Amino acid sequence: MLMTPRASEPNTVVVERESFRLPPVEEVLGQIKALAGVLPQIDLDFEPDIRTLWITLKPEPKPVFTLPAISSVKKVQEAVIRLWSGAPASPVMFLAYRGVGPLFSLGGDLDFYLDCLAERNSEGLLDYARQAAEVIASNTDGLRGMAITMTTIHGKALGGGIDPARACHVLVGEEQATFGYPEIHYNHFPISAVPILSRHVGTVQAERILTQGLDYTATEFHACGVLDAVVPTGAGEEWIRSHAKRSLPSHRARMALIAAFNRRSGNLAVELKEAVDTWVKHFMELKPIDISKLQRIAQVQERMLVRMTRVANVESPKLQDSEP
Repeated sequence: MLMTPRASEPNTVVVERESFRLPPVEEVLGQIKALAGVLPQIDLDFEPDIRTLWITLKPEPKPVFTLPAISSVKKVQEAVIRLWSGAPASPVMFLAYRGVGPLFSLGGDLDFYLDCLAERNSEGLLDYARQAAEVIASNTDGLRGMAITMTTIHGKALGGGIDPARACHVLVGEEQATFGYPEIHYNHFPISAVPILSRHVGTVQAERILTQGLDYTATEFHACGVLDAVVPTGAGEEWIRSHAKRSLPSHRARMALIAAFNRRSGNLAVELKEAVDTWVKHFMELKPIDISKLQRIAQVQERMLVRMTRVANVESPKLQDSEP
C-alpha cells in the first residue's frame, strides 16, 4: 500500500486516507517471537524507518542450511503472515536475509543427509526437503503477497545455499563473494535449483550452471543473470536499505507485479513438490561410492572451517587474562 509519513506524528503513516500507527520495534519483534516460539540459529532485527525485518542466519556448527535454521525461518514467515495478513497495514513490508562470518552458506546439511542415509531415514530427508521448499516458496510469493523479500550475500555461497536466497525478489552479492553449484561432480543436485534458477535466468542458462559445476565470481554470476546487483565489499546491507527506502512509495504496485510474474512463471508449489520427491528418491538410491564422495566433502568442510577459525584467531587481538 502507498504510505507517506505524517509530519506531526513521525511514527504514524497514512494508508489510503486511514492512519496507521507503526508499533515500536520491541512490540513488532515481541509479537513475532511470541507466535513463532524458540528460534534457534537465527537472529531478528526490525528497522521501522524502512519497514524491514532482518533475518540473520547463524547456523551451527557449520555455515550450511541446517534443519533448525530452516525451521526457524519458516516459523518467522508463518508468524508474520498470521499476524498481519489481511490487516489494513503491516509493519513488515520487506523481509531481508543476511549471513555472518567469512562464508554465507556451503549449501545443504551434508552431515544430516549422511545420518539419514545411515539410518535409512527417508522421512527425515523428506521433512527437511519439504520445509526447505516451503521457505523457498514463501520467499518467492512474498509471504503471500505481504513483503518484498531480499538477500545480501557477502561470502562464498554454494549449491543449495544459493536457492533460498535466489528465491527472493532481490538478490545482491558483494564483489568478494563467490558462487557455484558443485553438486553434479558428486552425482548430486540441490533440491530446488531447477525451478528457482530457471525463473531467473531461463532454462538453458540454468542447465549450464547446474551441469557444468563451475565457480563464479560475483561479477560473473551477475552476468549470468543470477544476481540483481554487485556491490563493494561490506556494502550489501546498505544497498538493501537503500532499495527498501526507494521502494516504499511503490510497494503496493511492486507486490502486484510480483504476483503477476509469479502467475506467469507457472505453479511453483507443484514444481517444488516434484523436486522434493525426486531429490529424496535420488538420495535414498545413492550407491556406496557416491556416499563416500559426500562423506569426503563433509570432511573437507570440517578442515576448511578449522583453518578459517585458526586464521581468524591469529588476525584477531588476543584477549589477555585479567585475573592474577
